[in-house]
Formats: sequence, C-alpha cells, structure tokens
Amino acid sequence: MTKHQRPATLGQLKASGYVPRSVKDEIRQNLICKLQKKERLFPGIVGYEDTVQPQLVNAILSRHDFILLGLRGQAKTRILRALPLFLDEWTPVIPGSSVNEDPLNPTTVEGQRQVNEEGDDLKIGWLSREQRYQEKLATPDVTIADLIGDIDPIKAASKKLDYSDERVIHYGIIPRTNRGIFAINELPDLQPRIQVGLLNILEERDFQIRGFPVRIPLDIQMVFSANPEDYTNRGNIITPLRDRIQSQILTHYPRSVEEGMAITAQEAWMDRPGRHVSIPGFIKEIIEEVAIQARESEYVDQNSGVSARMTIALAENVASNAERRALTLGLATATARICDLTHSLSAVSGKVELVLEGEQEGPLNVARHLIGKGVKAYFARTFPSAFPPKKRKHEPADESLAGSEYKPILEWFAAGKSVEVGDDTADDAFLAGLDQVKGLRKVASKYMSPGSDEELAVAMELVLEGLHQHSILTREHIDGRSMSYRDMFKSMFSSLGKDEA
Repeated sequence: MTKHQRPATLGQLKASGYVPRSVKDEIRQNLICKLQKKERLFPGIVGYEDTVQPQLVNAILSRHDFILLGLRGQAKTRILRALPLFLDEWTPVIPGSSVNEDPLNPTTVEGQRQVNEEGDDLKIGWLSREQRYQEKLATPDVTIADLIGDIDPIKAASKKLDYSDERVIHYGIIPRTNRGIFAINELPDLQPRIQVGLLNILEERDFQIRGFPVRIPLDIQMVFSANPEDYTNRGNIITPLRDRIQSQILTHYPRSVEEGMAITAQEAWMDRPGRHVSIPGFIKEIIEEVAIQARESEYVDQNSGVSARMTIALAENVASNAERRALTLGLATATARICDLTHSLSAVSGKVELVLEGEQEGPLNVARHLIGKGVKAYFARTFPSAFPPKKRKHEPADESLAGSEYKPILEWFAAGKSVEVGDDTADDAFLAGLDQVKGLRKVASKYMSPGSDEELAVAMELVLEGLHQHSILTREHIDGRSMSYRDMFKSMFSSLGKDEA
C-alpha cells in the first residue's frame, strides 16, 4: 500500500474494509503467508534452520510471549530485531495517541473523545512496521516509570484532575509500544521488584501506576532474551514471571565449522578499498577452529561462552595485518598467512573470559595458546600423523619417523638448518625462503591443493607450524615481526650448551 493508497480519514478507513486484529494474530497470519510462499523467515540467521527456527515458528503460531535463552553472541538480539518483518507494512493509528490506538477501537479517554467529536472526518495516522518495534536493555537502574509509566503531577495540577485519572499518566516505553513488539534484552538484570511490574502486562494485559489501576487493554507481543540463570551472578528471573512467559527457546553456537565460517563470512568486513586481500579457505577454517578450541579450553570460563564476535574480529584483524603488509610493501594484493594469526591476538584476548588458571597465564598467552590449538586441530585432520602408528598392539611406536612423509623435512632441519618467516616479507621472498626446506612443497601441495603460489607458500608455512604445535619443530621469535623454525633437539642441545657456558 503506497502513501496515496492509504486512507486519510476514519470514514475512508471504514470504507476500505479494514478489519482490526491483535498484533499476535497479525504476526501469526503474516508468518503463515511466508511459510506457504516458502520465503526465508529470518534473513541473516545461520545455523538455526533445524533447531531454533522451528521453536520460534511454534511460539508465534501459538501466539506466545517468548524468551530466547543462550550465551553471548548467539544472535538473540538479531532474531528479536527480525520480528518486525512479520508485522503489516503499515498500520492505522489515532494521530497524537501516546499508546498507538486503533481508530476503530479507541481505548483511552482522549482517543474516544477525538473519535466522538470528529467522527468519520478524523484524520488517520500510519505507523510503519519499524516504528512498532521497541527494545530495552535491562540494567539494574531501570525503573517502573521507564517501562510502564508514572503520574505527572504537573498535568494533574494544570488540568485540575485527580491522580486516578488516566489523563495525568506519563506512559512508559511498554504502553507506547502498544500494538507492536516490545523486547527486553538481558531480562535477569532487571531488579525483582521491576520484574513484578511486568506480571499483569503478560497475563491480564493491563497495569498499575502508583497503586492506581489503569484498565487500558494493551495489545502487545512481549519477547525477551537472557543468559541462562546459572550463568550469571547478576540476577535471575523471578518464578512468577518465568511462568507467564509461555515459550522458552534455547539458542546455541554454530554446530559445525561450516556454519561458523558462513556467519563470519556474512559479518566480517573483508573488502578493503584499494587492496585485494585474499584469505585462503584453510585460514578461514583455522579461524573458526580457534573459537571451537576456546569453547573447550580449561583456561576459558565456559559459563560466559565465546561469542561469534571473536571469529569475526579475528578474521578482520588477519585481513588487516595482510593489508598492512601490502601497504608497507606497495602491493595491490595480499594473501593472509599463518603468521598473521599470531599478530591478531587482540581479537582473541578481549573476547574470552578467563578462569583463574587462564588469568595466571595471562590473556595474551591464552590467546596464543588458543590460536596454536586451532592450527593443531586443523593440521591433525588435514595432514597425516607425524608419528607413525604402532605396527602391533604391544609394539612401541617408531619414534624415528622412518618412512614418514615428513622425513625429508625433518632431516633438513636435523642438519642444523633453519628457515625464517615473517609477516613483512614479500610473497616471492616468502615462498623462496620456504622452498629451501626439502620436501616441504611436496607435502603442502599434496594435502592442501593450493590455487596459487601465494596460497602454496601459506600452506607450506602451515606444515611447519603444525609440526611445531605437535612438538616436532621448535619456533623462536627473532624480533617483533619474524620467527624461525628449527629442529627441536638441536635447539635443546644448543640451549644446554649456552647454559653450561
């Protein structure tokens, strides 16, 4: 319906055949239409198609108020902000009404007066679906006046009205969202006495202000989000309120690396103006693996969770480090490397909440540990084991690595040689340096299938880092931007010799 097609007066609205319906019926019917047309219900939400989304559909079809329960970074707020898509594009209201009254069914004294006095000539206002959604972040300082309203003594005095007269009320944000959707984020952070004020709204759809009952029926869809009760020491949801929220829907983190990669690809800012920054697919997979390792780490407080924002920030930092290299060297393109991960620690250290052991290790050391674990996990499922399996049940493993595909690489390092890598080296020099290592190109090409020389170099670097993470090679930092890989035993004996000297 365009602006010129919308009725301008109450008489025109009646003639148009408009039939009022509750906001929950409206949302339900629009959802049914989308389901029948097989439209995507929640654009931008990845990985919930078979888990969370069916529960959301059931709650809406049941006309339920509902709560999304889950850890940080599980798209709870994004889901709530997608709900206006199920509202009508436009809805008629009485102009100037504080509570968005329906012109065919006014509920306040002032709204009824306007309709009685002006009749079919009453001018009609129109609200867009975006204007019918409001949300409030719950904090301990939120008051009943903020949410529901309060008596305005100035109105009472100037109009010579009693405090029990609804015309002296200054309405809070919930009544002002009448005929719409109201969301409260982090519900447990509301003080219990404030949560009590929501009980009547959820059950009887009316409210009280300073002891005066206000019998204005509210037509509203209430939705909430929260971390699980056991996961926060800031508060909880009082039992009567929990009982009145009809559906509780559990969210979750990505169930697979592929889902995580899809979320990061959707959210991360990777297109850099003036520079083409290429992120190899295996680097993207390692980035997601870092989050998986963090969600299992003994150093990280699992009650707080590890947000998907961590992988988004890590991907952006990796791209930025590659972009910085291109800018420094005057290149038009850049390919992300493994060493770029180690220069993106700030994206990890600030996104995880540490337990005591992690605090003792330090945030940066934990971030390095998690990135290393991510590389190790990817290496282990992509490349053959660096340790040959036992030949028989009671036979010890062949620690000499005889016959291993890594044998030429390890023999090269065992001869006392080392290779230096850095994030400030040009692509051709980076590849040439790694090509010194005998057998490295062959192993990287066989298991990674790189699409360019730049990706081949990064794949070769990954092999060295994977061997380091399996404690076969040692890695030493030369300066802030470079490091070298060496034979583990040669480095140990070298260190012993220095100590004895």
